[in-house]
Amino acid sequence: MEPKTLFEKIWDSHVVSSIDSNTDIIYIDQHYIHEVTSPQAFEGLRKRNIKVFRPKQTLATADHNIPTQNQHLPIPDEISRGQVNTLDENCKEHGITYFGMQHPNNGIVHVIGPELGYTRPGMTIVCGDSHTSTHGAFGAIAFGIGTSEVEMVFASQCIPQVRPKTMRINLNGETPKGVTAKDIIMYIIAELSSGGATGYFVEYAGQVIEKLNMEERMTICNMSIEMGARGGLIAPDSVTFEYVENATKLSGFKISPKEREYWNTLKTDPGAVFDKEIGIDATKIHPMITYGTNPGMAIPVDGVIPNPPSSKKEKESFLKSLDYMGFKPGMKLLGQKIDYVFLGSCTNGRIEDFRAFASIIKGRKKASNVTAYIVPGSKNVEEQIYSEGLDRVFNEAGFEIRQPGCSACLAMNEDKIPAGKYAVSTSNRNFEGRQGPGARTLLASPLTAAACAITGEIVNPMQFFNN
Repeated sequence: MEPKTLFEKIWDSHVVSSIDSNTDIIYIDQHYIHEVTSPQAFEGLRKRNIKVFRPKQTLATADHNIPTQNQHLPIPDEISRGQVNTLDENCKEHGITYFGMQHPNNGIVHVIGPELGYTRPGMTIVCGDSHTSTHGAFGAIAFGIGTSEVEMVFASQCIPQVRPKTMRINLNGETPKGVTAKDIIMYIIAELSSGGATGYFVEYAGQVIEKLNMEERMTICNMSIEMGARGGLIAPDSVTFEYVENATKLSGFKISPKEREYWNTLKTDPGAVFDKEIGIDATKIHPMITYGTNPGMAIPVDGVIPNPPSSKKEKESFLKSLDYMGFKPGMKLLGQKIDYVFLGSCTNGRIEDFRAFASIIKGRKKASNVTAYIVPGSKNVEEQIYSEGLDRVFNEAGFEIRQPGCSACLAMNEDKIPAGKYAVSTSNRNFEGRQGPGARTLLASPLTAAACAITGEIVNPMQFFNN
């Protein structure tokens, strides 16, 4: 039998039929939805007098628009309140499980799916949200889809897709102390550029990946989309199986012996051929930070902003980006005063991220010039923060823990960074205006964000490990 990559094994087992040599109709095991990209799809079904084909394979949550304070009150913003209420009504009409703002399982869609055991190895998973790539950390083919495709999955549980090319990124060597999964993926994106994996589905492999826990693997796969990849993928192993076992206890899913047996086959065969393979020396990775307006514009936190590219078009774009950020080529970011820190999002809003942040701030005080949005990714993460006593560490350092939601990742609620202000953010995008009109975002890990929140300026978190 021809050796196959992990991607090929999962994809081929979900092909319902083929349209041509490049396009297949694939079956979707799990469909996640939220309030922003589903209303038009439900309306499309209504116009065609069609019901959701398999509602039990769809899970809904409210996350993008909900406030992170006073969640016991109605949502103040009329548009946000309307979108969340519409999702509630649509889920009732179609018999879809919905974790609304008041539900104990509410949270960001890419946080609650894994933590409740809905995300499992070998699945195909879609959502009207680009960071669906997060779920690839479990050895699942997971990717974002558009609203018209959401309607297709509602109607048929299937979707036509062009088969992407495959890429494997092998990470080997020991990462320096203080380097996190966020730094690893930011380093990779900076090396490949924000369009460097366009057209590929990327499998991450090597000693570095094998040592990561599930939350770190989710951070890696989450940002695959930021280098243009269709999705990210990591072969499931004992770390994955243990996480899923614990997660399914929360939701009551039963895992059959046959399912476990299948999971053990989910690895790339020796001799399988990728369209592209890249090797990364992990010893060269340092704590990273962005300086521009796409995630590929990243440097070591103690590095220097590079000179512009040589081509005229790229140079104009590069300088426009730096002008927006108020930076110039050749500048160091160390010592740059900051105004805001955001800990949260589907990239870094899990309990491990709060533990990492707390490890830096414990026994210290927040800088007076910094406003912090500290936002758990789900109500279950929020509960863990309090049960582990992390809330005391945060409060003693001067931080206030808010309620779960997407929050300042994309500023669709009131958690916005004001124009011209600098925010060190653990989220995944630093586009112009992403965190609010005119906001200047610097992406970083929870450790770097914590170090900056304490000092009020950009610093290398490694100094907190050396003292």
